[in-house]
Amino acid sequence: MQGRQPGHVRVARARPASDFHFSRLGGTCPLWTVYEAFSAPGRILTQVAEMPDGKRYFWVTRAVTRGGFGHRAPRADFAVALGCELRHAHRLVYAEGLALDDPRSVTPIGLGCRICERQDCAQRARPPAGGRLAVDPDRRTHVPYPVVADGRSAPPPGLSGG
Repeated sequence: MQGRQPGHVRVARARPASDFHFSRLGGTCPLWTVYEAFSAPGRILTQVAEMPDGKRYFWVTRAVTRGGFGHRAPRADFAVALGCELRHAHRLVYAEGLALDDPRSVTPIGLGCRICERQDCAQRARPPAGGRLAVDPDRRTHVPYPVVADGRSAPPPGLSGG
């Protein structure tokens, strides 16, 4: 469709109410629900996300469209995410009926692929900075960029044979 731009995620940091850290380089984590919003236009999505340091946040996201109000008028899709520390989530209507304290409902996310500490992430889009890749042509792994754990030559968790 002419005039249509691909979806964008803009991270606005106007007076953050918590200590959630957004990545300044290399984008944000692909497991963050803000990206799923593009697959569910018009729906409000929620997520309990846990950072590598163990802090948990509650996110509410939705895709919105600007423009496109006429034949061939330019249109752009955006995703909006509002979040808070998990301890405040019970105050929000979007958290009603959700098992906020259930560990199975938590999505582990990171700051961004280049600086993420999670070595077993199957959604990693880039190799981690500072990590040495564990390349073995005789092994297959569910993670796209396996790294050598703790400087040892043994493969990281999640590697499987064949």
